[in-house]
Amino acid sequence: MDMGWMVPVGIVTAVSASHAFRTWVRARHGYPLDDRPERRRRRMLHALADDGMGTDRSVALLEAENERLTGQVGRLEERIAVLERIATDPAVRTAREIEALRDR
Repeated sequence: MDMGWMVPVGIVTAVSASHAFRTWVRARHGYPLDDRPERRRRRMLHALADDGMGTDRSVALLEAENERLTGQVGRLEERIAVLERIATDPAVRTAREIEALRDR
């Protein structure tokens, strides 16, 4: 009996089962089922257009979030600069500055 037809059928079955399993795991754990960026962007734009807030309100919310994130990035840059200074300064000078702060 010729069983050569079982190889392509088995491959198709394995690929389909793998896709179904991955979809089930994503749905079970709350991940988006379709993670292609263009579809996510399209859904987000439709959600902003259909939310009833209006374009001006959406723009104001996005601008406020942008200002908040810009401030957060600024604070993080300052902290990184301090860490870089601590990492590159000689240990003697760093110890002296710490002692000066303790003496205050």
